[in-house]
Amino acid sequence: MGKRKSSAKPPPKKARPKLETTFACPFCNADKSVSCELDRETNVGAVKCSQCKAAWTTKIHQLSEAIDVYSEWIDACEEENAS
Repeated sequence: MGKRKSSAKPPPKKARPKLETTFACPFCNADKSVSCELDRETNVGAVKCSQCKAAWTTKIHQLSEAIDVYSEWIDACEEENAS
């Protein structure tokens, strides 16, 4: 008779990296002054600088994160500056 196979423990789950929630403002260059709020009920994402009070909103979806809204804001600023 053979030995019973020992049950191996499952490998530990890897920790998911944390995404930033505060960012640098492109207008006043203040570091970590822009915060992002995601309203999942109305599907609206808003960014606001606590120093210069610059604000911007956009539509979001289920998978949107704070970095996505901030990136869209930066893209919109660059597009506005290009034209």
